[in-house]
Amino acid sequence: MTRILVTGFWICAITLMSSYAAVYWGVGIKKTESEQYLEGLEYKKIRPINVPMIADGAVQGYVIANFVFTADARTLRTLSVPPDAFVIDEAFRQIYSDDKLDFRKLTKYDVSNLLTTIKARVNERLGADIVRDILVESFNFVNKSDIRS
Repeated sequence: MTRILVTGFWICAITLMSSYAAVYWGVGIKKTESEQYLEGLEYKKIRPINVPMIADGAVQGYVIANFVFTADARTLRTLSVPPDAFVIDEAFRQIYSDDKLDFRKLTKYDVSNLLTTIKARVNERLGADIVRDILVESFNFVNKSDIRS
């Protein structure tokens, strides 16, 4: 009986000492400085916008545009106001007020300038560099005569 008790105490002592040694050894290991986890960019698709094109005092048709913007995922979660509304508003303003966009006289349109302007104005209104890039999903013109009532 004494032999079983001594063996039990011996097993408990060895277990306690090995646990202490493992913890002591683990604390002594220097942690390597880990790089900050980059969550990456998040793509946000905004709803289509319809911009009336007015010429000669009448609506000639509508520009229907779909945009996608990219922003840092961590920054998007911390914002109190989502930037979607700002992107839609600026896109509408830029397309509506652009005098070079005339569908009666078709010429190449500088889409990259439009996207750069929208991005700069949205970031200016938000007060930080939140929107990283704006992409065009679709950009179409529908003539007034093609619209069903």
